Amino acid sequence: MKCHSLLILSFFILLASSCTKEIGKVNYGDYPHQIGKLISLNCAVSGCHTTESYLAAGDYNLSTWKDMFSGASSGSPVIPYSSKFSSLCYAINTYSDLGIQTEPSMPLNKNVLSYKDVVLIQEWINEGAPDKFGNVMWANDPDRKKLYAVNQGCDVVTVFDSETKLPIRYITVGNKTGADTPHHVRVSPDGKFWYVIFINNNIMQKFSCADDRFIQDIPLTPFAAGTGTENNLDWNTFVISKDSKKAFVVSWTQNGRVAAIDLENGNLLHYSGSLYYPHGITLSAAEDKLYVTAQTGNFITELDTAFSSATSISLDNDQSINYSSSVDPHDLILTPDGADLLITCQKTNEVRVLNLQTQKVTKIIPTGFYPQEIVYSKTTADYFVTCPEDISTPGTHGVVTRIKSNGYIADNKTCGFQPHGLAVDEKQKLLYVLSRNISSDGPAPHHTSQCNGRNGFLNFIDIPSFTLLAKRYELSVDPYFIYARP
Repeated sequence: MKCHSLLILSFFILLASSCTKEIGKVNYGDYPHQIGKLISLNCAVSGCHTTESYLAAGDYNLSTWKDMFSGASSGSPVIPYSSKFSSLCYAINTYSDLGIQTEPSMPLNKNVLSYKDVVLIQEWINEGAPDKFGNVMWANDPDRKKLYAVNQGCDVVTVFDSETKLPIRYITVGNKTGADTPHHVRVSPDGKFWYVIFINNNIMQKFSCADDRFIQDIPLTPFAAGTGTENNLDWNTFVISKDSKKAFVVSWTQNGRVAAIDLENGNLLHYSGSLYYPHGITLSAAEDKLYVTAQTGNFITELDTAFSSATSISLDNDQSINYSSSVDPHDLILTPDGADLLITCQKTNEVRVLNLQTQKVTKIIPTGFYPQEIVYSKTTADYFVTCPEDISTPGTHGVVTRIKSNGYIADNKTCGFQPHGLAVDEKQKLLYVLSRNISSDGPAPHHTSQCNGRNGFLNFIDIPSFTLLAKRYELSVDPYFIYARP
């Protein structure tokens, strides 16, 4: 009995000691202790990144761990697991061997951080930038509504949170030593997986939408890597079946290939060639046929999904078929009723409406210059097209064309610089528009990149009002295509 009493007494002494330690320890806004101390003494100080003054300090509040992830005027200065893409690290770094440096260095008008302190913050971010309890921001909801954007110049995919609209992750993609050049990304209709294909690699990669972890490489050709047979196939676009079980992928070459993929088992089902510079691809409503644009020419190709037959369909009124760049169809989309295709024609600066029953063009809709990608919004029943080379308004470079499905009336909105990829977030009623910004006369990026080239950026358009929002977030090099998780 005496031993039992001593055990109880020891327990309460230990508990009291633990509580005393916690009470006596300074809470730096739920940051881990060392990180919080650094930030509170150097960054979250009067006149700088505090609740009272952050609006004049890049709109970035560092008062608490949660505030750190509320974003700044340029996006997300801290990206969990990726110090390489966290601009906070650039601002505090004055050591050339620790990566990118920006001016003016932070903390402003104070002594620079020591080498040890910069490394401490970088390592903390690479471990997820957790709070003092071990929580990682944006890691608590496997069903989170997200968007995924490929950055062609840097072999990374930027992940956006739909609710905050902020970049929340940078996921490295590809498996080669050199550049893989990711070109196209899509999320499966069931919202469980996202897939990416590459210009310089003959694979498709599969990732989980729940936590963005890599799952597997899927071959796009029947040839063994390194044989030379499969080099430079330039995989450009793909489409996924409504049941999320199959994908169909095209390579943009003169003797273009098309591959059918079993997404559940990661297998190549069918493989064929001899499509002329295929680019855009979509499925028929019954999903028994594929429609593929011939980007250099005046036609699209209709294929059955087993690749046993192919038919060319002219986009000209005289029904001729030619390869001489008269129309250059780029992208295409099926209307909600499955009756027509809307096809962007970059040579003629228009969208052509093709009736699938008659296989004739029934409407020609003028767009901005050099139309590229096309998407549809259920919110307003409108189509949106990026036109990256439109300079009809002095001092601008690119527009988004809106096409009303009722009557196919079109109007333009100046947006970004060389806009290309676009995605619809139906929940937020927003259009995400990626600007490649690869021309030297475009907006100067805020900072240099981890890769060769100029950083591009993201703009937002309010869909119901077709209004460009004021915010703009800088991304990595050549952001090209973006897709929303359903």
